[in-house]
Order: sequence, then C-alpha cells, then structure tokens
Amino acid sequence: MPISRRQLLKTATLAGVLGAAPALARAQVTAPEKPGLTIAVGGQSLIYYLPLSVAHLKGYFKEVGLNARIADFAGGSKALQAVVGGSADVVSGAFEHTISLQTKGQFYRSFVLQGRAPMIVLAVSKKTLPGYKTPADLKGKKIGVTAPGSSTNMMVSFFLAQHGLKPSDVSYIGVGAGAGAVTAIRSGQVDAIANLDPVISTLVKDDAITIIADTRTLKDSRQIFGGEMPAGCLYASQAFIDANPNTTQALANALVRADHWIQQATPDAIAKLVPASYLLGDPELYKLALKGNREALSPDGMVPEGGPQTALNALADYVPHFDRTKVDISRVWTNQFAIKANEKYPHG
Repeated sequence: MPISRRQLLKTATLAGVLGAAPALARAQVTAPEKPGLTIAVGGQSLIYYLPLSVAHLKGYFKEVGLNARIADFAGGSKALQAVVGGSADVVSGAFEHTISLQTKGQFYRSFVLQGRAPMIVLAVSKKTLPGYKTPADLKGKKIGVTAPGSSTNMMVSFFLAQHGLKPSDVSYIGVGAGAGAVTAIRSGQVDAIANLDPVISTLVKDDAITIIADTRTLKDSRQIFGGEMPAGCLYASQAFIDANPNTTQALANALVRADHWIQQATPDAIAKLVPASYLLGDPELYKLALKGNREALSPDGMVPEGGPQTALNALADYVPHFDRTKVDISRVWTNQFAIKANEKYPHG
C-alpha cells in the first residue's frame, strides 16, 4: 500500500520520540533483513499462543515477506534456551522471561503482545488430593508444570509464596502442554497441575481437578498479581532487533493482524482453522475454552501500562535474592512496533 508524505512524517515523529526514527521508517517500506527465521515456542497448541498459530495458519507471516519456521518445545523455558543457544531467532513466550534474562546480563525485549493475562490455572487432583483444603496441603506434593522454569512454574511458586510456602516445598514435574499433561493427572503421576487451556478445560470436564487459582480473566489476574500482567509475547535479543528492524516490524505486523482477527472471529471459525490436535479430541470443549480465555488475549499487541512493573514485582516476590534495583524495566519491552502495526492494520 502506498504511504503518503503525511504518514511518513507521522512515522518519523513517533519514531523520533522512541529514538528509532530511521529503523521504523525503513520498516514500513523495506523488505525484512532476515526473511527466513525460526520462532521458538513452548506448547504451541495452547490458547496462550493462539495468535502465533493464527499468524502462521492465516498466512500473515508470508504476506509480510517472512518464511517463519515454528519450533515447538515442551515449555517456555525450553524455547528460551533455544534462542539463547542460537538455534532460534525469536521466542513466542512469557513476558517475564525478558526480566529474568536481564538479571543474567542478557538483554532481550518484548515487541508485540499475544496475551494480557497469564491464562494459567493451578488445580489439584481429585484422585491424589481429594481432601485438599488449603495451600499448605501442597507441601511435599508433585506439581505438574509445562516445563521447569516456565511461566507455569513461576505462577505456582508465586502462589506458594503468597501462602507462606517455598518453591522447595514441592516437586516440579515437566508434563508438557498437551495430551501428556492430561494423562499426568488422570494417571496420578502428579498431585496438582499448573497449565492452560485446552488442557485445563479437558480436566474440568473429566471432573479430575479442583481449581485453586485462575488467571484466565483480567479480574482474577489482577487480584493474584496485583496489577496488569502481560503474558505471551514475541521477544528477541536487543542485538537481533537492532540488526533487523524491518524483520521485527514484519513480525509485529503479522501478530497484530492475528490479534485483531481473533477478536473478530467466532469460536467456530477458530476451531476450524487450528489443527485437529489442538482440540484434544473435543471441538466443543475447545470452543468453550476459547470463550473463557478471549478476554485474556491481547486485542492489539500492546503491552498494558504498568504491566512490566507488575511482572517485575512478581519475579521479585518469588525469586530468592532477586535484586530489582539491578533491572532496567524500560529495556525489556517496547510498544513502538505494535503501534506501527496498528496504524498499518487499523481494522485487523
């Protein structure tokens, strides 16, 4: 689409405020520097990562000049390891990982949001913990998470800390984010589980779990974390963003289009689009889960005001010896690419 002189001036003005005018101006008219890239994700079938799947399945990546390969791992911590290790370029993962990385001297930045609430549910097994009454009953128990070190692990640790327990008071077991997680509860391999939909809705339908903490709605997420808690996002190293501003903008464009499409699409349309494996054998249950999580999915790819600080506070509350004074929160996120994407695709 041709860009008017007025639009270019507007772009330059905004970019100047953000300290990146040349990169953003080029991003509107220049092809991606790295059209072939790999995006690492931990549990792509989860509704948490639905915008990534939609961008891929609807062809939005191709339309912005990207040949994006998606590498799916058991959990977000594994996806993070892939990008740090160099086998992936970008992560589709939890926002708070950018903060954790900075504490280790590694600078990564979130540049487009997929979820504005974590969508993680903590539940106990009715099979192995039928008499659960208080969080103290979790002491010494096995808790299934997508992967140790992932956002599901963080949510459990945060919940335990709020109730006077230490992370070491329980055992964390990696169960993945699909059928394996369902099996772990059904078979009694774990006593509790922190996971997302459609896994949680499947277990609720089975009457296999009792939910004790839920972050699928903005209200409940704010209550648990004390504010807006950005969740799934695309993030990459600052070095990658600096070297590939057009590629970063293209990724943001595709994800924002996906965010918009999801807000307008019916559950039927989404269920028909995603692979059958995402449905875990029950399309109607998947559609019900979509309705329950829609509010938590980002409508525009923008990190909410105050969200980064909430994420920092959550990490500081549960990570032992965490020194928040060593974190420059402004360096772990930016809305500059999402702003441009929304200008380019104002109606999805």
